[in-house]
Amino acid sequence: MITCLSPPHLRPYVLGWAGFHTRAGEPAHPSRMLPLNAATLIIDFTGMVPILTGPRATATFSVHTPWRHGVAVGLTPAGMSALTGTPIREVTGTTAQLEDLLGTRAAELTGRLIAPASWADRFSLLEERLTAWLRPDAGPNDLIMHAWRRLQEPAGPPTIGSLAGELGVSRRYVELGFRRVVGLSPKTVARIARFQRTVDTWRRPSATLYEAVACGYADQPHLTREIRAMAQMTPKQLFAFVQYTDRLSG
Repeated sequence: MITCLSPPHLRPYVLGWAGFHTRAGEPAHPSRMLPLNAATLIIDFTGMVPILTGPRATATFSVHTPWRHGVAVGLTPAGMSALTGTPIREVTGTTAQLEDLLGTRAAELTGRLIAPASWADRFSLLEERLTAWLRPDAGPNDLIMHAWRRLQEPAGPPTIGSLAGELGVSRRYVELGFRRVVGLSPKTVARIARFQRTVDTWRRPSATLYEAVACGYADQPHLTREIRAMAQMTPKQLFAFVQYTDRLSG
């Protein structure tokens, strides 16, 4: 896998993109998709139907990995609306075919991404197409989007009540806004964000198992309970899972 953050002008809408390629002849393995606060656009070059998966609070599983060679793009709630015109709540916890959301642009994007010889060219094409297709005026409530971004930050508000106070609105306003825009409660979004920070921390080659407690957990038992509930793995198993660092080149 090779990953890349999106450029600054796309950052409110697109988290980044990744290229993936399973080795030729490698047998299919069970697949596990970890909890995520974003929508993920997945285009496979080997004939699989392009899809978009929504945010999810727990890991999802399949008997074998369906994707062999292609790209994935992470979309924020604002990006989901600006690209497809569909609120992210419509795909939360589920999967949709990309054609149903993008129309003929899904096939156009797939065909154009297959052609380039390098990942750098594919990523440049993604940047160009997404910049052209995004319609920021179609985005959701700005205040709720600001609240969503605050919950992704390591130094974000410690409680939903403090987040509401920071925004100058009631806790109920925040709760209802998240349900309407994201399809998840702000507390669940905060839990997923903390989990994502843990995974990002553990992906570093120099990471240690126990430094994840600093990602916002009260103590080691709290970390263990959350990892088991959200990933259906022990912390040690998840650490080994995300430490896999075989990267694509070119």
